[in-house]
Amino acid sequence: MNDMSVNSTSEHLRDAKRAPREAAGLAPISRIEIVPLDPVVEPSLPMIMAHDPSDPRHEAMCALRTELLLRREFADRAEIIVLLSPCRGEGRSLLAAHLAIAVARTGCPTLLVDADFRHPRQHELFGTHRDQGLSEAIAAGERPRLRTVYGHPRLSLLTAGELAGDPLFCLSSLCFKLMVDDWRENFGFVVIDTAPVAQFSEGLVIADLVGRVLVLSRAQHTPYRQMQDMLRRLTVTRSQIQGAVLSHF
Repeated sequence: MNDMSVNSTSEHLRDAKRAPREAAGLAPISRIEIVPLDPVVEPSLPMIMAHDPSDPRHEAMCALRTELLLRREFADRAEIIVLLSPCRGEGRSLLAAHLAIAVARTGCPTLLVDADFRHPRQHELFGTHRDQGLSEAIAAGERPRLRTVYGHPRLSLLTAGELAGDPLFCLSSLCFKLMVDDWRENFGFVVIDTAPVAQFSEGLVIADLVGRVLVLSRAQHTPYRQMQDMLRRLTVTRSQIQGAVLSHF
């Protein structure tokens, strides 16, 4: 009797998860079906240098990585962190890439997602094209095409893609939500780069969906009022701030 109850409940959960996927036009997936598909890409030289133990940024990145890993919510599901900053030019994309590399170097399966459809940078940092990325996957209702990263076998990259529609609509879609659910099941750590919050709302939408945020400001660059406004707007989301980074470069 107990076994029948457990099996019935499991089937119920599978059906509940399958229904929204089918409504969005996505086929059911398993934990082993998300794999890197595209050619290997390579981090730029400055990116590689920053992870040399002799580089002064190395220890700071290791400290940030350790703090975030210690705060993981679940041991058997991916920790997903959204990087938010108020303005452009604060180093958000660079920090996202460095953090993803640092986590992957521990052996944790890591995914770096460029969800900044306004001014995407991750494809430039890794020397590849932005096409066949997140926006195309959402538009087609298909699994995103991931790129493997040379020298970092535990790191996958998802570029922003060539967006043809409204970024806010795209990232508010059921299809994107289901992708995030899949990432939770198939990776150990996910870092999401977003558009600046002072100008665009997509970062707040993703923060509300994911629930865990790392905020960034740049010394002598980020206006105090814009940082305060971003923090105020975050209070109406279902997200928690996991840490704050003050960039000096």
